[in-house]
Amino acid sequence: MVQFTKGHGTGNDFVILADPDGELPLTPATVAALCDRRRGIGADGVLRVIRAAKHPDGAAYAAEAEWFMDYWNADGSIAEMCGNGTRVFTRYLLTSGLAEPVQGGLPIATRSGVVRAVVGPATAGLAVVADEEISVDLGAPRLYGESTATVDGLALAGTVVDCGNPHLVCPVPAGVELSGLDLTRAPGFDPAVFPAGVNVEFVAPAEPVSGTDLHVLMRVYERGSGETLSCGSGAVAVAATALRAAGLRAGVVAVDVPGGRLTISVDSESAWLGGPAVLVAEGDTLR
Repeated sequence: MVQFTKGHGTGNDFVILADPDGELPLTPATVAALCDRRRGIGADGVLRVIRAAKHPDGAAYAAEAEWFMDYWNADGSIAEMCGNGTRVFTRYLLTSGLAEPVQGGLPIATRSGVVRAVVGPATAGLAVVADEEISVDLGAPRLYGESTATVDGLALAGTVVDCGNPHLVCPVPAGVELSGLDLTRAPGFDPAVFPAGVNVEFVAPAEPVSGTDLHVLMRVYERGSGETLSCGSGAVAVAATALRAAGLRAGVVAVDVPGGRLTISVDSESAWLGGPAVLVAEGDTLR
């Protein structure tokens, strides 16, 4: 049997496996079985908690970060980054006593580099949700080029964004309801632009929120997982795109996803992603 913990960030849920010394024989089939919502525990992905020095993808960061977030999508594929995953991963490290808060942020190694996480909101002046808030600096997102996603027979123009993993941010045109999009199937995209697949975000404007510069609504289809209730790196991609469209170089954006609200603070060097990150269950797998 293998011990697990279940956690989520605004409904983006994960099975967390503690494997500090890299002794767990994790395979794509095992991950897919764990994430199966009918025959397994059910999750959008698996977070393996392993020391950076003990994982080939984390060893290069071992001098900077003790812990490596080995993230797997629900279908058993491996991803470079998961914004909500890093926040839930941090919550697990702190709750389990494997790490303590560090001034300047706790370093977490990922396949796209080292990020830093703190307890609290993404920016000063925002209300904290009890002690549930965890924020992580994903670094400055890179916006480049344009591409198109196809959903419901509609071709929607979007912005290509790199947040350590690939995103395509598509504003929903007037007359099309965000809630009405059929995301039960993967949106079409250009494989020449996204050879490794892409997370596609669909965005609509919303009424202003106190303490923020912009407020938007978002739905997302994540590669390897399908439509999820939330995507942290996707929210960062959406925030950066919305700020640029508004002619702002920096600012605070509230992004409402089906699972709740994320707050992103963006400047020229960083993008802090904040929101609740909670652990909800623990137990043993039978296989």
